[in-house]
Amino acid sequence: MEAFTTLQATMAPMLRHDVDTDQIIPARYLRGTTRAGLGEGLFAGWRYGADGTPDPGFVLNRPEFAGARILVVGENFGCGSSREHAPWALLDYGFRAVVGISFADIFRNNALKNGLLPVVVAPEVAVALAQWAEEKPETAITIDLATQALTLPDGARVQFPIDAFNKRCLLEGMDQLGYLLWHEDAIARYERDREAMR
Repeated sequence: MEAFTTLQATMAPMLRHDVDTDQIIPARYLRGTTRAGLGEGLFAGWRYGADGTPDPGFVLNRPEFAGARILVVGENFGCGSSREHAPWALLDYGFRAVVGISFADIFRNNALKNGLLPVVVAPEVAVALAQWAEEKPETAITIDLATQALTLPDGARVQFPIDAFNKRCLLEGMDQLGYLLWHEDAIARYERDREAMR
């Protein structure tokens, strides 16, 4: 997993509420055996018309948002089924962080396990970020995971919550298995001491 330390990037505004995982990545895209290529199906129901052509009005099809690495969303993003393909699709498309008002618990956990940072902000911050992105798409913001701070285009800093375990895993670029392996010596020492006590 790629480490997440600091990200300075432009934003794509999609301030919709209750976006579920089937809207993030429709079931028809879940047949593959790898994560590669899932970005093609990201928000497919909104990105493409019935004939398969891109909808020019949808945010990800607008040229001014090409290359955005931060998605700004509304409340309860990632609700619905527990498919891990949702953060995979977002990452494969190129996003490294999703800034929103709130996230569904399972989506949030799946995102953190895969290196996608969900950043919770107050509603007024999400609205302001979406407006900045619409008015000046070239506007970049900075997310600093070590200090848990989001630097807005006007220079204001907004703190965001993240638990210590997931923060460390992201900063080190390791998943849960990697975290256990990082403690391999301590685990082996514990096992030896436990056997000796028997």
